[in-house]
Amino acid sequence: MSFLKLNSKYCKLTPEQRLYNLDRPVIGLTGGIATGKSTASSILASHGACIIDADALVKEIYKKNETKIMVSQIVPEAICDDQIDFKKLREAFFNDGKVKSKIETFIYSRLPNQFLETVNTLPSNALIIYDVPLLFEKGLDKLVDLTVVVYAPKEIQVQRLIKRDRVDEKLAKKIISNQMDIDEKRGLADFVIKNISDINDLNVNIEKFLKTTTTQV
Repeated sequence: MSFLKLNSKYCKLTPEQRLYNLDRPVIGLTGGIATGKSTASSILASHGACIIDADALVKEIYKKNETKIMVSQIVPEAICDDQIDFKKLREAFFNDGKVKSKIETFIYSRLPNQFLETVNTLPSNALIIYDVPLLFEKGLDKLVDLTVVVYAPKEIQVQRLIKRDRVDEKLAKKIISNQMDIDEKRGLADFVIKNISDINDLNVNIEKFLKTTTTQV
């Protein structure tokens, strides 16, 4: 069975320098809302890459009993029938800085183990792509071998967000303005995968990226 391998010139870090001291290279993938990062992840996976989704890791942490205990202690009203009421938790999270800090500290402290548990389920020769919305904001770009941004200009982000979430233009622009500017991310990335047209164009751009950075073994 063939697999993808990151070309040696892009394997820039030693295990000691790398995210969670991994002994194999990691590609960090990010983007902005409505740039098509999730679609790009799916296409990359179809080509043989193993995608680790940071949001999915967080969801797994929230399923754990210790997390429910933590939430019951900090935001007791967010526990209903022994389950987390995420609507109430979000309200407390965004309205109380102390709650936000405590929850973030708890979740982020458990991300390394959750990440490594996932890595241990993958083949030893897997090409790992870590899909992280806040790759640059959290400084994780320094801990991966290669950074990639799925890019669409802001005007396209706005159009897609209006269509996808059925919001008006004003709200779409407000949501986008609360994130790091996509052009800033583009400038920081090692590689940019443009998603400004349709799915076929995105496919072509992903294939070009893989042809440049990886080898099929």
